[in-house]
Parts: sequence; C-alpha cells; structure tokens
Amino acid sequence: MTEVRTAVGVLRGVREAGCAVFRGIPYAEPPVGARRFGEPEPVRPWDGVRPATEFGPAPPQSELLGRTRVDQRDDWLTLNVWTSDVGGLPVMVWIPGGAYMAGDSSRPEFDGARLAARGVVVVSLNYRLGIEGFGHIEGAPDNRGLLDQVAALHWVRKNIRAFGGDPDRVTVFGQSAGGGSVAALLAMPRAKGLFRQAIVQSMPGTFFSPELAADIAAACAAELGVSLSTVAPEMLPLIGDAISDKAIQWLDRWGPIAHRPIPFAPVVDGDVLPRTPWQALADGAARDINLLVGHTRDEHRLFSLIDGVLGEVTAEQTEAALQMLAPGLPYREAFPAASDEELYEIVNQDWLFRMPSLHLADAQLAGGGQAHLYELTWNGALGATHGLDIPLVFGNLTTGHPATLIGDPSEAQSLSDQMQKAWVDFATHGTPGWPPYDGQLTQVFDTPSTLGAYPEAASRLLWQDHTFRALPLLG
Repeated sequence: MTEVRTAVGVLRGVREAGCAVFRGIPYAEPPVGARRFGEPEPVRPWDGVRPATEFGPAPPQSELLGRTRVDQRDDWLTLNVWTSDVGGLPVMVWIPGGAYMAGDSSRPEFDGARLAARGVVVVSLNYRLGIEGFGHIEGAPDNRGLLDQVAALHWVRKNIRAFGGDPDRVTVFGQSAGGGSVAALLAMPRAKGLFRQAIVQSMPGTFFSPELAADIAAACAAELGVSLSTVAPEMLPLIGDAISDKAIQWLDRWGPIAHRPIPFAPVVDGDVLPRTPWQALADGAARDINLLVGHTRDEHRLFSLIDGVLGEVTAEQTEAALQMLAPGLPYREAFPAASDEELYEIVNQDWLFRMPSLHLADAQLAGGGQAHLYELTWNGALGATHGLDIPLVFGNLTTGHPATLIGDPSEAQSLSDQMQKAWVDFATHGTPGWPPYDGQLTQVFDTPSTLGAYPEAASRLLWQDHTFRALPLLG
C-alpha cells in the first residue's frame, strides 16, 4: 500500500520499516486570508496523485519556548499515517503537546512505526498554536486549536478505512498540552462519537475563563500599542511573540499562571468547550468512553532545569510557589522531611499535572464511567520527569529531544515494550492489562512495575477537596 484513494483525492506514500507512511496529508484548508482565526474548513479535492512523502510545515511557533517558524508554507493543518497492509485495525490518533504554544507532528520522537508494527494504524496531526489557536480574538471562535483537532478526527472517521483502519475503533492520545487537548475533547459536544478510547498523559490543569483569556490577549496587544478589535491580521503573531517575561509584565490579576508563566490554554467559553473536563466527566459526558490517564512522578524537574533553578531553589521561591499555587494547604506539615527544593517541585507538579490527572480519573468514576490510572516512576536521566513517557510509549529511545531523558536505552527497553503493549492493548480491547481504577488501584510503571494504591497519598489528601475550575481573572 503506497497509493490510497481518500474522499478528496489519491495520495502516494512511501514504505519504511515494514509499514506504509503517508506524511503531510491536508485535513483542512490552510487557515490564512479570510479563513484565518475561523473554524477549519474541509480541504478541497485535487486531481491526479498527490505526494505524501514529507511532513507538513509546523504551525507558527511562539518565541516564548525558543522556537520560531522557519518553513513559510501555510498549509499547517496536516496529519500523518503509519499503517500496514492489514485492514480493520484499531486507530491511535496522537495529539502533540508543547504548552499550547509550540510543537508539531514531524518530530522524530513521534515516529509511529514501532507502534504501528504492534497492530494499529497511527495518526499524528498538527493544529494551530499560541494566539493563532488559543488566543482570544474578538469576533473569532475560541479554541481554534481544538476545532482543528475535531476536524482531523472527522477526516479520520471519513478516510481511515482506506488506510486499513477501523473508524469505529479510534483512540485519541496525547501528552502535556496534547493530554489537555484530549481531556477537552472528552468534554466537547462537537467531538462526540469521533473516538471510543482516550489516553491522557500528564494533562495540565490550566483551563481559562473567557475573562482571563481576553485580558491576556489585550495586554499582549497593548505591548505593541494596538487594540485586538482593530489590529491587522499580520500583527497577531507579533502579539503572540510579545508574551514573554521580558516583553510583558505578568500581572497579579492573572493569578497562578503569572507565576508559571502560562499565556495560552483552552478557554471554557460555554460553546466550543462548555465545561471544564472535570465537570463534564463528573456529569457523565464521557461515561461511554474508555479512559486511560496518568502522570510521571517528578513532573516538574524538567521545568526546574529549563528555568535554571535545578539545585538552586531558595526558601523564598518555595514559599512564593506555595502561596500562589496552594494557598492554605499545609504542604510543610504533609512533607516534613522535604527540602525547600523538593517541596518546590512537589507543589508545582501537583498543581500543574499530577492532581489534574488524578482528578480526571476521579471525575470519570463520579460520572459513571471507567478509568485506568497509572504513574511512571522509573528513573531516567532526570528522574521520572515530564516527557519521559513519550519515548517509552512510542519506542523511540534514541531519537528526538525526549530521548535524552532516557539515559541508557538498554535499561529502558523492557519498560518501553511494556508501555507500548499497554497502550496498544487499550486501543484494541479497551483495557491496558490491569484492572480499572477504583479510587485507589494504580499501575506503577517501573522496573519492576507494580499494581497497588495510588502512590502520591500525601498530595492526594491535600487536594481531595479542591475543585479544578476555569482559572478566573482576579480583581
């Protein structure tokens, strides 16, 4: 299979590593000109055979994460497929992360060949990021990046059978902002019926109220001396780039995200995203969806390294984090033996990743659904930090930036095999190979792996009465 006829035209891919690969497939029209900041529109048919051998261009990237757009093509809304010549296979659709500001599906760590070799069709996709995808623009729909993902899932439903996939057995999975996107899709009426299973890896707890999103966007525009209601479209990427700790003053009225800082996230707008994922799942919105959700133990260590504070966190920094992220919670009493640095990491990772992921599993149970919970505790080069799960799940232990978190790949191979099998089994059968979460039961991935009570009991107790809501605009 190197040529496939889709609903809009014929594609020619390549054969690599025992499977057929199709790259850079458009699933929507380029969001430029009159389509910019609008909902994605179906791609127009083409004549002849369209090459599908190269990845599509990355969406515009925020300079906040040190990435700028190099490829000047504007057909950002593309996806990629890895498949075998077998028909009727389960489908796994990967949504990359990157703080809703950066990332694209072309990165080598997301190569789907090893997962596809285990008997699934793997799809990865690009979606609009930063102010293009998640910034609040007057007169435009919020959550354009999420709408792009829904458009890609509609493409999968309509076309994946031609690639050997079963459109009725689709699993969406993603990590970090990709995991947050999957959680959002669970809560979105527009995504209903487009997937049967969902895997949420280290989801961030940041979902914005419309007021907060609008205030952030207006402040960014003000840095350039313009109003978002009158700004020319070509200025908007510059406004997105204005969001940095050097170019904009992070305001106290933005609350915890000014501490992080986090300028973009899905907006609970009452339309595209009517409710937070936790509220939606607790109300039963995803009770018919099988959910696999979890996090790593040392989620924040990577960010401490990036921020330049690893090994140098002061008592003042720790106290500021406690007051901003967990006011009133007795962290020092709950972790009496923890150093300031350890406590700094714990409260940051609890607020941003660990407790949001745990509470998603709890919400699924409350809504009458089923979940499987996991934690990754295996020590890579930086402990069990954020992003360590990516090379383990894809089996790409020596390529891409996350592979540097592995250390010695020979030590990780057996664990990677185990996690790949669990993810594929879940996509195939709806179970990853261990019993469902019952409020405690957790699969702990390590060498060896174990099954038992949720390991982060002290953090869980601190956050048991917390409700994750859309972050408000303060004052």
